[in-house]
Amino acid sequence: MQFTVQVKVMPLKELLDPQGKAVISGLNNLGIQSIRDVRVGKNITLQIEAESKEAAQAVAEEASKKLLANQVMEYFEIQVD
Repeated sequence: MQFTVQVKVMPLKELLDPQGKAVISGLNNLGIQSIRDVRVGKNITLQIEAESKEAAQAVAEEASKKLLANQVMEYFEIQVD
């Protein structure tokens, strides 16, 4: 079976997000003052061939830990459809 998997990778909440700070600064410069915080991350879509939803989840988790997310600075969430 083929599964579509979404992997959301975001900076850890405890760490400064320089991209987020740049975006909020740009928004403020454009006159958009009501946004208080911005966090910039990645959304990665994987097409995984697996025997079950659980197996697809395991493949996505392995890929995220080994390559897609830097666990020192980022966390990830996986959604299997």
